[in-house]
Amino acid sequence: MAGKPVLHHFNGRGRMECIRWLLAAAGVEFEEKFIECPEDLEKLRKDGKLMFEQVPMVEIDGMMLVQTRAILNYIATKYDLYGKDVKERALIDMYTEGIIDLSEMIGQLVLCPPDQKEAKISLIKDRTKNRYLHAFEKVLKGHGQDYLVGNRLTRVDIHLLELLLYVEELDSSLLAPFPQLKALKSRLSSLPNVKKFLQPGSQRKPPLDAKQIEEARKIFKF
Repeated sequence: MAGKPVLHHFNGRGRMECIRWLLAAAGVEFEEKFIECPEDLEKLRKDGKLMFEQVPMVEIDGMMLVQTRAILNYIATKYDLYGKDVKERALIDMYTEGIIDLSEMIGQLVLCPPDQKEAKISLIKDRTKNRYLHAFEKVLKGHGQDYLVGNRLTRVDIHLLELLLYVEELDSSLLAPFPQLKALKSRLSSLPNVKKFLQPGSQRKPPLDAKQIEEARKIFKF
C-alpha cells in the first residue's frame, strides 16, 4: 500500500497551498516536510529530488513531482476531479488559468513596495469585480448548475473556493454583487472534506506575516 503523499515547501501558503487544498478536498491525507533554511533546499537539490532545482515538490506514488500545474493535474486525474471528457477538461483548464491569474496578483501583494501598494490593491479590486468574478458568476448563472463544469465537483471548484477566500481576506465586500458565487462558496464549504480543511488546526495555512516573508526571502533568495 502506498504511503501518504509528502509535500516539500516552506511553512506558508506559496505555490503549495492550492496543492494542499486539492488533496484535502479529495480526502487524501498528506505529510509535510518544511524547508526551514537554505541548507534544507540545497540538500533536496544535491540529492537530485528537484528536477528544476525548485519547489514545490510532492512525493507521490513513487514519483517526485515538481511544477505546480503538473502536480495539480496528476492529483485531479487520479482522484477523478478533472471532468469526464476532453471538452470538460478544456473548460476546467481555461477557468483554472483565470483563477491562477488573479490568485497570483493577490499573492504578490505581500512583496509590493509600500509606495505602490495602494495602487496595486485598487487594480486588483477592479480586476476582481469586473473581470474575474463577473466571468465566473456568468458561467454559473448561464447553466444553473451547482458546480462550474459538468454539474459535479471538479478541481476548478476547489481552486475557485480558495480564491474566493483570498478575495474575502482582501475585501469581503467584493463578493456582495455575486449571489451565484456566494452560493457556490457556501455549498463547497459544507462538503465534508472541505469543511474539515477549513477548521482550525488543519494543514491550511494562514496569510503570510512579516516574519514568514523574511524567512522565505532567506531560503529562496528573492
